[in-house]
Amino acid sequence: MKGRHRLGLLFSITGPYATIGQAMLNGALLAIDEVNAGDAFPFTLEPSIADPGGALSAYARLAKSMLIDEGLVHVIGCYTSSSRKEVLPYFEKYDGLLWYPSHYEGFESSENVVYTGASPNQHIVPLADFLLKRYGNKAYFVGSNYIWAWENNKIMREAVLASGGSVQAERYVPVGDVDHDSIVRQILDCRPHFIFNTLIGDSAYAFFRALRRAAKRAGLNQPRDMPVASCSLSEPELAEIGPEAADGHISSSVYFESIDTETNASFARAYRRRFPGQRATSADAEASYNAVHLLARALKAAGGEDMPAVRSVLSHVEFDAPQGPVRIDSDNRHSYLTPRIGVSNARGGFDIIFAASQPIKPDPYLIWDDVRHERVPRPAHLRIVK
Repeated sequence: MKGRHRLGLLFSITGPYATIGQAMLNGALLAIDEVNAGDAFPFTLEPSIADPGGALSAYARLAKSMLIDEGLVHVIGCYTSSSRKEVLPYFEKYDGLLWYPSHYEGFESSENVVYTGASPNQHIVPLADFLLKRYGNKAYFVGSNYIWAWENNKIMREAVLASGGSVQAERYVPVGDVDHDSIVRQILDCRPHFIFNTLIGDSAYAFFRALRRAAKRAGLNQPRDMPVASCSLSEPELAEIGPEAADGHISSSVYFESIDTETNASFARAYRRRFPGQRATSADAEASYNAVHLLARALKAAGGEDMPAVRSVLSHVEFDAPQGPVRIDSDNRHSYLTPRIGVSNARGGFDIIFAASQPIKPDPYLIWDDVRHERVPRPAHLRIVK
């Protein structure tokens, strides 16, 4: 008779970034199915699912309920950094472990969080080097008004200024805001070499459409003349943008569905079988999928949910993920991941143009970095993907 471990899944499958939340929940549920099938693990995982709807107050309330009322120890969830910051005090107070499956801005490390999404040296630093070398150093920043955008823009700004460039403007809108007309007009007036986008969810989709329409009216080829680059744009979101504006955008990520390996192909096939009618896989789905598999391996190695035992084995568990080998760093509980850069295409996917040759050690505080990013992996460490 197999044992049983209960875990929480805390994802916003309604609200302003529901597309991403649904992808993350899907990835976790698929991994739970795989863990529960067969005899590789002496236990099954039983999920308790909650939907905060993108509301910060709901995240805090539901996380507290999972930890206290349900007695859960492990919770996989949160997308935005604001939501992670909202729930973190409860995980630290009640000694639970939050498995955070989202790329983020870094500058955090907690005994009560395992980070399975990309750290800044795994997404924004390679993207900054790529943009400055390929397009120029006159930038425009637009983002959702919360910590993810603020901190990523700070890192990108330092890179631009260190190159001798300039930031033409830095504009923020509330999460969910879709009125970008004044921002788009300013972009057309500035004509930056590139636009760094940290908008999320519905705000981002509306911005891509508005910018493409305005560029066409001005006789511009937007992807060529004013490319938009992101550290969060994923395959399911391209469908939300729509075919009229989804192509030609740059995304820095550790996962794209177009990764050409049998492991990834198997993941994509399983995803579509499990969720017929759902859209493509994504970095968000893969990060939560990886979190479940890493958690299951940690529980098996620790012989149970005892927190000191689980913490002691975290750095010893590895997983052959769809993106490639993934493991948890013993120094900061972030993950070794493989940086990539892709360009969206008219088929609703990404053409990968750069990929790291191996997983990169996470550096959430950019302590290896100086102002000119001389000690961070640069394009010279990346290989061109044919």
